[in-house]
Parts: sequence; C-alpha cells; structure tokens
Amino acid sequence: MKIIISFLLACIMVLTCATQAIAFCGFYVGGADAKLFNKASQVVIAHNGDKTILTMANDFQGAVKDFAMVVPVPVAIKKEQVHIGKKSTIDKLDTFSQPRLVEYFDPDPCAPPMERMMSTAPMPTAQPATAARKSAGDLGVTVEDRFKVNEYEIVILSAKESNGLEKWLRQNGYNIPTGANQLLNPYIKQKLKFFVAKIDIKEFNQAGYKTLRPLQIAYQSPKFMLPIRLGMINSRGEQDLVVYILSPKGRAELTNYRTVKIPSGIEIPTYIKSEFGSFYKAAFQKIYEREQKKVAFLEYAWDTGNCDPCSSEPPTPAELKEAGVFWLDNTDNSSGNIQPNFGRTRPQSNTFITRLHVRYTRDKFPEDLMFQETGNQENFQGRYVMKHPFTGEIACDAGKKYQQTLRPRLEQEASNLANLTGWSIRDINRKIKYPTTSPKLDPNTPFWQNIWPNK
Repeated sequence: MKIIISFLLACIMVLTCATQAIAFCGFYVGGADAKLFNKASQVVIAHNGDKTILTMANDFQGAVKDFAMVVPVPVAIKKEQVHIGKKSTIDKLDTFSQPRLVEYFDPDPCAPPMERMMSTAPMPTAQPATAARKSAGDLGVTVEDRFKVNEYEIVILSAKESNGLEKWLRQNGYNIPTGANQLLNPYIKQKLKFFVAKIDIKEFNQAGYKTLRPLQIAYQSPKFMLPIRLGMINSRGEQDLVVYILSPKGRAELTNYRTVKIPSGIEIPTYIKSEFGSFYKAAFQKIYEREQKKVAFLEYAWDTGNCDPCSSEPPTPAELKEAGVFWLDNTDNSSGNIQPNFGRTRPQSNTFITRLHVRYTRDKFPEDLMFQETGNQENFQGRYVMKHPFTGEIACDAGKKYQQTLRPRLEQEASNLANLTGWSIRDINRKIKYPTTSPKLDPNTPFWQNIWPNK
C-alpha cells in the first residue's frame, strides 16, 4: 500500500469546516489505491452519448509472450480506433479517486472561539493449442480484420456459434478451457464482435518495455457496457475490478446490479494512520460479505477539477484527454492544471468521475456490467476520519469538560473500527492511548482551588 504523505491539503473553507459533521476537508494522509488488491484490473471508460473510449490496464501475471486478450465489442474495430494509452494516466485517476484517510487536530479548548475555528483545518493466458485444426470458415468464424498497433497484434472476429469460436481460439493459442462456449454464446447472440490481442514479443523486447501498456479502443454504439464474463473463464476465485467512468454530465450508474456506497465519514482511532491498507482491505471485505457478494461499490464521485480533501493534484486537461475525454474544447488544453476551488458546486472541468469497485465471481455476477449516464453531480468519497486530541496545557473549565469527553470519544472510535472491519475490540483497545483520569492542573491556581473549585 502506498502511503502518500508528500501532498497535504489544508481546507480553504474554514468556516464551513468548523462543523465537521457536515463537512469534508481535513488533511489527507493516506489512501487505498487499486494496487492494494490482488488480481485487480483497472478500466477507464470515457463516455458521452453513444461514443465510448475504453482503456484497459492489463493486470497480466506471467510471461509477456503468453499474454492474450479477448474482449467482446459492439462493433468491428478498425486500426485507427485503437491507441496505446499511458499507465501513468490510469494511475493518476486511481490516486485522485482512491478511498482516503484524513486527519483533524482538536483545537485548544481554552482558546477564543475564532482561534479554535482557524486551527481546524484477469486476462486469459495463451498456451500451445493441441486440438486438430480446422479453417475459420469451417468453424463459423470470420476474421473481420487483422492489424498491428505498436507491439500489439490484433484480430477482429465474428462468429456464428460459440463452439466454433471456442475451437478457433484454442487452436490459435488462447487458453480457453472446455465449456467456455457457455460464456461466449451470449455475446454471439448479441451479435458482438471479438477484439483479440497478442504481443509481438520481438518488438516488445526491442522497445525495452518492462510491463504491458494499456490498450485504448474507441467506438460508437448505443451499448454502454463492460464485458466481465470472459474474465471469469480462467479465474479460480474472486477478482477485483476498479472502473473509472468519465462523463460530461454526472455520475454513471449500473442498471443491472445494485450499487452501494462504501461506509464514509466515520471516525476511527489515530493508530490506523500506519495501518490504513490493512484497515481498508478488511472494511471492504466486511461490507462485501454483508451485501452477499453481489453488488457494486461506489468509492468516489466528483468533478475532476475539484476535490475536498485532495489525495493528489487534480488531473490536467492533457491527462484527461489521454484518458479518453474527447469532449474537452481545445481551449481547455492551454490552461494547465485545473485548480481546485473549494465551495463551488458547478463543475469546472466538464468531466465527472465515478469510481466503482466490483469484486466478482462467476456465480455472483452472471451478467456483464450495464451502465447509464445520469445528471447526478452529488459529491461522494470514501473517507475515514482521525481526530487527534489536544495535548497542550489545559487551564479552564471548558478544557476540563473537553478532557471528560475524550475517553467516551475514543471508545466510540474503537467501536466504529470493530464494526467496520470485524476486528476484535480487545485488540483494538490495546493499541489506543486512552487519557488518564486525572486532568492537568493549572499551575497558577492555588492547589485548594483545584481541589475545591467552588470554595
């Protein structure tokens, strides 16, 4: 888990943040990016109307020469519709939208009110084919096109029946197990095409690449969907998928699965600052099981030109275009970074990002993900809050009352953490520094007034 400490963003809208129950703000201290999860695939979908640009980051484990990918697509893809994307752009969207840990510091309870306010701030693996070969025509498979884009060798297929397509794929080096026709058949019935990609290992090595570069596909179709069933063919367990959907309108929503917001805005003990990765994995697993493993989770929804608090600098117009955002005006590219403007509710970048996290298995997600655009621009972020107690000298009645509230507050934070993660409350309490029962005494007050304040 990457803990990003270098970028700390204090909230500008101080008066708004004085009431923490309704505000975001705080100081960003760490996040949970997609790399936190094993077998996590990342997909960026830039969508507007009937136009889509799909960017796929290949989380392929194994020798690059064995890499192969089969993606159902609504239309036959031409060479000019395929582009090599940048992994750094996907990483930027991931960091920008990741669930985050923020911290507040309790102000001096004895300070004037204004001063107190100012202080808060899975892809298929290729193997040699062993089946007897038949021609594509004999198998009912049509090779619509063949072309090469940099290190990728691409074939566009259509098929009449799933058994023939399965045999063709196996004969041509794709590790498609027996019985895969059950997953291929629905795509054929929908008359989808198949985008099949391999790596030219000679060109890959000559270019000096160390990892697979993302593939971008642009197409025009009324279908707004993401095929996930083929990713289950070789899967032996649960897989994580993080989808970043970019739209000029607002949130994207699933139409065939329920979407649940991850728990957010909950106060947890301060020691989690050094354990945020394990905390979020446990919290995600808990809500995943609570929802019977068959829903998608909303982790972030916000305009890309704004954030509160920011876990990274917002993506620039150039980075958004690299991610497939095709609706930005040319004038947007000359402005450099889109600066955050706290307190605004209107979008600044004309690009809204929805981050959905899906953990799926073959039996719990029998259908592909179907989306729809909405005009909902309500902000949401997975956000967990640490509140550091004030540790200075306390020499007033308000301070003594503040000290009396600390232990119940810390106990509530421990209870919150146990409920979120399923961790033992006993283990949690061992790590929390509870305050002593004796308040600090005012050295300038006679000792008997500390003992008998009303005398």
